[in-house]
Amino acid sequence: MRFTFNHTNLNVCDLEASLAFYQRALGLAPVREHTADDGSFRLAFLSDGKSDYQLELTWLRDHPAPYALGENETHMCFTASDYEAAHALHQSMGCIVFENTAMGLYFIADPDGHWFEIVRPPQGA
Repeated sequence: MRFTFNHTNLNVCDLEASLAFYQRALGLAPVREHTADDGSFRLAFLSDGKSDYQLELTWLRDHPAPYALGENETHMCFTASDYEAAHALHQSMGCIVFENTAMGLYFIADPDGHWFEIVRPPQGA
């Protein structure tokens, strides 16, 4: 038996704002969406266009408050093909929340406070 990654789910308070953020900050685009018949939830699956792995965003009508994210010790990581350009974009968006220049990485936060690590491509890649 073998398991492969499929998707990661994040709950969001404003699906439209989140879709705009992920498109601008990480180049992720919706590839599939679903709305419950009763309007109680909406799902949007985002793709980087290169891998099968997707990010699922879930909006719940009956969740009126921001989500409690603890200490943000869980995160997803993206490799930026042009690290300097990515850093400049994220700096202009004001979404960089932590940076470790010695390690060559930084974290951005989405509109709901979910953190994403941004790293350089591996040496020689």
